[in-house]
Order: sequence, then C-alpha cells, then structure tokens
Amino acid sequence: MHITIVGAGKSGVEAAKLAVRQGHDVFVTEQRSKEETALARELVTLGITAEFGGSTDRALDADLIIVSPGVPPTNVVRTKAAERAIEVVGELEYASRFLSSPIVAITGTNGKTTTTSLTAHILRQSGRDVVEGGNIGTPLSAFVGSISDNTIIVCETSSYQLDTISSFAPRVAVILNITADHLTYHGTFEQYVQAKWKILSHQRRNDIVILNADDPHAAAAASVANSRVRYFSVRTEVEGAFVRGDNIVLTADQHKEEILMPVRRLGLRGVHNTYNSMAAALSARALEVRNEDIRDSLQSFSGVEHRLENVRTVRSVSYVNDSKATNVNAAWYALSSFDRPIVWIAGGRGDNNDYTALDELVATNVRAIVCIGEEADAIFSHWCTTKRCVKAASMSEAVRLSAELADSGDVVLFSPACKSFDMFSNYEERGRAFKDVVESLTL
Repeated sequence: MHITIVGAGKSGVEAAKLAVRQGHDVFVTEQRSKEETALARELVTLGITAEFGGSTDRALDADLIIVSPGVPPTNVVRTKAAERAIEVVGELEYASRFLSSPIVAITGTNGKTTTTSLTAHILRQSGRDVVEGGNIGTPLSAFVGSISDNTIIVCETSSYQLDTISSFAPRVAVILNITADHLTYHGTFEQYVQAKWKILSHQRRNDIVILNADDPHAAAAASVANSRVRYFSVRTEVEGAFVRGDNIVLTADQHKEEILMPVRRLGLRGVHNTYNSMAAALSARALEVRNEDIRDSLQSFSGVEHRLENVRTVRSVSYVNDSKATNVNAAWYALSSFDRPIVWIAGGRGDNNDYTALDELVATNVRAIVCIGEEADAIFSHWCTTKRCVKAASMSEAVRLSAELADSGDVVLFSPACKSFDMFSNYEERGRAFKDVVESLTL
C-alpha cells in the first residue's frame, strides 16, 4: 500500500515506523519546516520520504492517509482525500488494527491523564502486565509487535483521536466528563460530544463502558451503547461506584454492595479525584482485580506530573504545578482543591474561554491573580475590580510576583485555564518552566 502520514510529531513518526514494518510505501507530509520538526532526522534515518513546510499533491498519492491528532477536518489533505474517497484514519485507529491486547480507553475533557496513570498503577500493583500510552506518553503504534496479547493497554484517548476511528473497540471504555473544549477543531459542542461518544461506538456486547452519572453529556452516551454500562457518582447511588457518607461503595452485577474504602484514604485530594478514582476502580474491577488490590493502590498513588503537583514550599508558601489545566473546567477543579488562600497564576492561549464559571471560587478562595500570556488582558479585565490582579510578561516574572503577593501558609497555584501554545510548545514544557523557576527561589 501507499500510505501518507499527515504530521511528523511523535504519533505520526510512530505510525510511519509501523507502516514501514508492515511493508508499505510511506510518505510523510508536515506543515512545519524541517528545522522546526524535532523528529525530522529520525525520518531521514529510517529512509522515509517526507516533505516539510506544507502539503503537495504527492500526499494524495495514497491508498490510506493517517492523520496525527489535532489535524483538523478542514486540513487540505483531509478535504481532498474525502473528495477522492481515500480512507482517512488516525494513528490510534491504525495501530489498533494490529493489536490483540485488551485495551482500557479513557477519555474526558479533564482527568484523562490522572485516571489513565491511576488505572495502570492499580493493574500493575495487582501483578498484571500493563503499559500505558495513547494521548499520554507512548503512541499505540509503538506497542505493535513489542507486547504480548496478555498485556493490558491503558490508553488515554483525546477527542482528536476518537474523531478519526472506524473500528477501535476497547474492552473497557471510560468517559469521565464532557465540557466545552477544542471547539476550534470540532466546530460545535455537539460535534465535540459526538467525538467523545465514539469511544464506545464499536464495543461488543460483553465489553464495558463506564460513565459519569453526574455529568449529563457523559451519562447520555448510554443511549448509544451496545456494551454493558456502569456508572460512577458522588451524588446518587448507581450501578457501579458511588459515595455513601464517607465511603466509596461498589456494586456487583447482582446489585450486591461492597464498601471499598473511605474517601479520606484516597491518595489524591479533591472531589474531581474521587471521580477519577472511582472510574479507575471500576476499570480494574472489569478486569477482575480484587478489591484489596484496588484499595491499596488508590491509597498509594501520589499523582502525575503537571496535575496538582506539589513542587516545593518556600518561606511557608506552597508552589503547585497544574500546567495540565488547559481549560476553564480543569482550573475549576484546581481552585476548589485547597482550603488555604491561593495566589493564582493563570493565562495562555484562550479557546473562547468563559471565566464566569470561576467567579464564585475566585471570590472565596483566591487572594490575588497573576495574569500571563495572550489571555492576560482578558483575565485581568474579568477580575481586576474584585481581586488584586497583576500582569507578568514571563514565567519568571509571574513566579516572582506571586511570591511577593503570597502570605505565609498560602498556595501559589499555576493552573493556567488556557492552552500553552502562545509561549510554549505544550503543557509539559510550560510546567517544567514553572518548576524550574520555583526551584531557583531562595529560602
């Protein structure tokens, strides 16, 4: 086959390598220049033909086109491929065609990375052979031929990846929540919801889908499920996992209840992490992990990098890196997670952000706001009449100003509520920049 890969990022290069291993003729097209593409040299080393700085008609000389996450439907290669009836799939879909391992796929606007890592942690602690990847870490293409059929893949899946599937069928699918995000790519919130729902569209009767009963858009996915449905909730008692009093309760297929553990014993703080923990517990139960192993693992898990990550305490002020909060809803969870005054560093590239959802939390929990990035003016204007607000031109200035504004016992919370692409290449680079500055502070 002639296969074109659109995008020479990590997933695109891994898809290209997989296609080469399968014996296909591979061509890569990339919008960025060769100098801007970190993995360009790897393509050359592999002998893969590639073009940089835009796409030519050579990209359409293909039997199959594999698009990297985030390549929108309006991309010229995708639109012309549709006109010529060339099949277009994403790297997730392509890789899954060569994998026989059971897959736990986790999606949601927020909490995907934490729940993916937590689920893998539970499975690993229970003695299972497990890898994690997808939208986090390793693309699925890299697992083809390198893991056994008994290895469980815990896969974070984004709406971008799910938008381009046609047969991807995880053994366990999880939808944590759905709030407005990535509308520039999807066009409307309804299309974004439909992309999330695709995670269960090819499941079979004996597969399981796990849904947040407290999120109306996630819960409504049950209406299109062919698989067995389980729910999790902190508000109501459901078939799956729920909170009663101080305890997390699990229900079996025959409605038999089992108290799993007290909420206060969870290793991760905050109601959002109670949701994440219940989703991970149900995923593990679907793969027949014992309650004892689930309980021990939920207690021992300490979190993931860039998600409410405690960096350092300097002069009795705690510095917390929540760079993964790339939207308003994620920042809401972060702002609700502390019982101490917060100096909040926020900003980046907006996505039609509506900050009114944060007004109540800011009023009660936030001492001051340091505004950065392209959204600095919008954030400043939204709260400057009710809170102390300042603007910073760099990460180092933002941390310095926060240190000056914070009192002993406060939290300096870097939870941007925005994308990173104005100042950084991704949220990981942004989070590391914050941590580097914090580590340089003197006691």
